[in-house]
Amino acid sequence: MATENYSVIGKPLPKVDGIAKATGQTKYADDINLPRQLYCKLLRSPHAHAKILSIDTSKAEKFPGVRVVLTGHVMPTEFGIMPSSQDEHALSFEKVRYVGDPVAAVAAVDEETAERACELIEVKYEILPAIMTIEDAINKSEPRIHEKHGSGGNLSKIVALEFGEVEKGLQEADLVQEDTFFFQGNTHLPMEQHAALASYEPDGKLTLWSSTQTPHYVHRALAKVLQIPESRIRVIAPPTGGGFGGKDDPFSHEIAIAKLSMMTGRPVKITLTRDEVFYAHRGRHPVLMWVKTGFKRDGRITAMHFKSHLDGGAHGSYGVASTYYTGALQTVTCKVPAYKFEGVRVFTNKPPCGPKRGHGTPQPRFALEVHFDKVAEKLGIDPVDLRLRNLVDPDSLTVNWLRITSCGLRECIEKVADASEFKKKRGKLGYGKGVGFGVGSYICGAGLPIYWNDMPHSEVHIKVDRTGRVTAFSGTIDIGQGSNTVLATIVAEILGLMPDEIQLVTADTDLTPIDLGSYSSRVTLMMGNAAVEAATNMKKILCEAASMKLEVPVDRIELRDHKVFDKANPAKSMAFEEAARLAESKFGALAAVGSYTPPKKPGTYKGSGVGPSPAYSYSACVAQVDCDPETGDVKVEKIWLAHDIGQCINEMLVIGQVEGSVYMALGEVLMEEMEYRNRMGIHKIPSLLDYKSPTTKEMPPVETILIKNAESRGPFGAKEVGQGPLLPVIPAVVNAVYDALGVRIDEIPITPDKVLKALDLKAQGKEPRVGPTSIPKAPFPPALKVEPPEEWKSQLMSTL
Repeated sequence: MATENYSVIGKPLPKVDGIAKATGQTKYADDINLPRQLYCKLLRSPHAHAKILSIDTSKAEKFPGVRVVLTGHVMPTEFGIMPSSQDEHALSFEKVRYVGDPVAAVAAVDEETAERACELIEVKYEILPAIMTIEDAINKSEPRIHEKHGSGGNLSKIVALEFGEVEKGLQEADLVQEDTFFFQGNTHLPMEQHAALASYEPDGKLTLWSSTQTPHYVHRALAKVLQIPESRIRVIAPPTGGGFGGKDDPFSHEIAIAKLSMMTGRPVKITLTRDEVFYAHRGRHPVLMWVKTGFKRDGRITAMHFKSHLDGGAHGSYGVASTYYTGALQTVTCKVPAYKFEGVRVFTNKPPCGPKRGHGTPQPRFALEVHFDKVAEKLGIDPVDLRLRNLVDPDSLTVNWLRITSCGLRECIEKVADASEFKKKRGKLGYGKGVGFGVGSYICGAGLPIYWNDMPHSEVHIKVDRTGRVTAFSGTIDIGQGSNTVLATIVAEILGLMPDEIQLVTADTDLTPIDLGSYSSRVTLMMGNAAVEAATNMKKILCEAASMKLEVPVDRIELRDHKVFDKANPAKSMAFEEAARLAESKFGALAAVGSYTPPKKPGTYKGSGVGPSPAYSYSACVAQVDCDPETGDVKVEKIWLAHDIGQCINEMLVIGQVEGSVYMALGEVLMEEMEYRNRMGIHKIPSLLDYKSPTTKEMPPVETILIKNAESRGPFGAKEVGQGPLLPVIPAVVNAVYDALGVRIDEIPITPDKVLKALDLKAQGKEPRVGPTSIPKAPFPPALKVEPPEEWKSQLMSTL
């Protein structure tokens, strides 16, 4: 159905919570206070790696205003977001694994008292050698960062998979291109710091308010560590002031304040400082990559071999999934007849890495798109044409068994190339100016939940009362991406109302049905489909009641513009409120439910649960840059980005998400990085003043092109937009720098010193390239040769 046939779907309406946020009425976690509350501060390790010999809290306990000092011995149960990597303690009591690792917690009458008490806690450490690089972690099995977790030594996860005959494919190629790349880690930098408030009531009920993206998983972690029945725990996620993946994990501070509240019988609150947010981290993994691809003279791919080496920091977090993600989606944009992936994630003595916008995919997408740009030059093929010759087909199956449904990538490429005049500009803008191109794809929700089960991933309940008021209940949490508006818009469209008329109750594990969280671009598709089902079920109830009153068949009843009417004779109608009263008179209390579970994944091999998605979004980008050869400074003049959205739920929000992705990508490609002081593990720049990120001055104009190619599995045809548009921006900028200066920077970020170094090499007649030249020899096992099941073989062969 075209957008113009909808009442509110696709329209650029204001956010339903926009006025509250603009006027300061929205209450974030740090705005919530309770009578008699105490304040918590955490004592954190000053060492990157050390055994804890003793902790003396006696002086802190006697300090005036202190109520409780807590150490980890009281909470020995390990936890973590992934069932396969339960390797964290709420407070460390045997050893510390990174600077900032929490060791003790103090509850006091105010923050200053709690902080002073922390300074009185005496901890004796035995310093251990720190593992600070990917190479060290691979080559040094001792000292082990985790004695009981991982794949041996300091390896967190190791993967080796092969689909098809890769060596044969490479031998059949006319050109085999081999490259090595490095993507430095960076952090999320949300405007809102982590904050939480816990209250343990005399009846044994624990309530936690927290700035989290995953209240459901925090709920599970609290129950596990505190040994409380899940039914006695309530987690409420207030609106979150930015997450980007950094608030996906359950955190030490959430568990610590819950325990402190249980011990004191008083509410306990904590708000992390900006320094602490940097150490809580869970940001982008540094990844060292190697890729080898075979091509025919006409540009067609014959085979690909990809290796990734991830620096995971001190804990597992989402690392198992992150490892697979660095290899899973290479095949979703281009046809790869044979594919081999080897990935290793290592433990290091740095703050733990986790999911950041695009989770595990910006790094390999940067590598692949720059790799393709080099191939295009060698083959004498335009970079745009090279991508078009290898496009995946809609309704197809990739070599690693990912099902492609709708695919608007061709139109994305063609539209963005035309709008930017890429072919006219490339190589013709003069020295110092250039254009670059890149494409990308991302999932619309993970195909499997974090812990495997057969239950729905998202549920929505709808209640209508006799006044005609509609309330939608959902466990989703709005992290700024607009999930509240998506929910209200879908329900309003189906019930013939306006989004601001839909009352919302969200992200409260006591009041709302299950939703697994705001991550993996899952909310619009998964919560949206659940909302469609719930609203449609409510519509049926209202239509049945109205049909009797209007004396017309149920299938002729429609809801629109606050009215319930006969489609064949719109004059025969009643107000929505009257239909609600009639329905309640006939059926009693009006409630309807909806839920969503993704379709079954085709793959059955180990690791096949990472990558499958109900649908994939696609993006293409052109970046135009102006580079100063004297200073090495790179200025992005304009970005053109086309995104296959399927169908907008709210066009204004979609464009905002595209521009937000561009902004974040520019920070990553030009300046952002997590830097540490040698082997001390101390962050060099843990502040908003020193950690470089773009300001409005660095943000260029963005021309957003929306490709509306309805997705049959999405609500009203919608697909994701929160993460996918970030992916092609980084390689587009890198390729533009090459077009401008003739130098290759195969390492992110592209800082001025790297540009100057490459220009100096060029002046000396050497290869004008800055980047890694080798990869460590990781102990990859023989690749698992994966064969498709019989029922998929014919489709796979016809696809490839």
